[in-house]
Amino acid sequence: MTRSKKNRAQFAVCIDNSGYPASLELHKIYRLLPDPDAAKDHDVRIVDESGEDYVYAANRFVTIELPRAIEQILLKAS
Repeated sequence: MTRSKKNRAQFAVCIDNSGYPASLELHKIYRLLPDPDAAKDHDVRIVDESGEDYVYAANRFVTIELPRAIEQILLKAS
C-alpha cells in the first residue's frame, strides 16, 4: 500500500545550526515531526542530536522530497 504525498514522511536539511552546534548538524537530513502549533509559528519539530524532539525555526531547514527507497531506509533507521 502506498501513502499519498500528504501522508508521506517529511524531511529537511539543516542549513543553519548557529547557536545550536551540539544539537543540529549542518547539512544533515532530519525527519520533520507533525506539529501544527509549531507550523503556525513558522517552526518545525525534529528529533535533534540529543535524541529528543524539539522545535526550531523553520528557516534553519530546507524541506526536501526524497526518493521512496531512501525515505524507507531513513524511516527504518529511526
